[in-house]
Amino acid sequence: MNKIHLILFLILAITFSNCKGDKNNNSSSTTVTPKKNKRSIPKFDAQNAYDLVAKQLDFGARVPGTEAHVKCKDWYVEQFKSLGTIVIEQDFKGTVYTGETFDCTNVIAQINPDKKERIVLAAHWDSRPFCDSDPDPKNHSKPVLAADDGASGPAVMLEIAKQIQKNGIDIGVDFVLFDLEDYGKETGENASREEVLANMETWAIGSKYWAQNLHRPDYKPIFGILLDMVGAKNAVFPYEGFSLQVAPTVTKKIWQLAKNMGKGNYFIQKEGGSITDDHVNVIKYANIHMLDIINMPNNDNHGFGDYHHTIKDNMDIIDKRTLGAVGQVLLAVLYRQSNGEFL
Repeated sequence: MNKIHLILFLILAITFSNCKGDKNNNSSSTTVTPKKNKRSIPKFDAQNAYDLVAKQLDFGARVPGTEAHVKCKDWYVEQFKSLGTIVIEQDFKGTVYTGETFDCTNVIAQINPDKKERIVLAAHWDSRPFCDSDPDPKNHSKPVLAADDGASGPAVMLEIAKQIQKNGIDIGVDFVLFDLEDYGKETGENASREEVLANMETWAIGSKYWAQNLHRPDYKPIFGILLDMVGAKNAVFPYEGFSLQVAPTVTKKIWQLAKNMGKGNYFIQKEGGSITDDHVNVIKYANIHMLDIINMPNNDNHGFGDYHHTIKDNMDIIDKRTLGAVGQVLLAVLYRQSNGEFL
């Protein structure tokens, strides 16, 4: 995934022609009207989410073209179906920058598919095929096990789906697992503008396919939330730049809600970088206002954790408290929206 801080010309290069702030979003015309029959916000089970991360890693690195990739996809489908969701397997052929083509699948799980009022949660589920950011060159040809950068988002989403199954909800919720996100070409520090732009297109292939081939032709959720690297110890989630550009109101409301819930040490109310992540494709091609919750601790690896794209991205860096903070905030967002208390 081309997770680099973007300079001005890259921000200008991405045209969100119909996505300029919340004013064009469905939520802008929605008056907050609390509903009479309110549902209580369920408790997120952080231990179960942690176990779900570990289960994904048990398959091995989920690199496209491998047995682990196929088995883990089948497991996602089985898990979501067991939770009562309507599952769509969106198969596609994905060609990466090396010229290789892989059989890939975006997994879409729908709750209350008949409800017009919807929120979409998304994450990528594949593993990067090489640890090319590892300090030891001997590890560069090894795949990333991808505990945080790949498994944490799906784990949080599965636990949320479980809580909704147990407690019910009065809006539609869609979970989308994007495939072939992390097989892109890295860009060197001294790359030209042309090289950077070209390399950007080699990442997030699954989200681009989904955004250009929505599972429903009339699909227009109120907003979307992307989860990326949401399980590491000492994670920090500042405002992501594109999220503030296209969905400033909902982004700031989520971060304020997190602060009110005592999770402000994770959801930092300051601006971070603008990141080329899956949400950019969703905004650009589907005109859906999607924000990004992504760990940006601002250390020595492009602003991401020192485990990023290394062999250290394993269970040792996963923290139940981080998973719990993200999951509980998201449940609060969903149930407050269901109760007419959010947007």
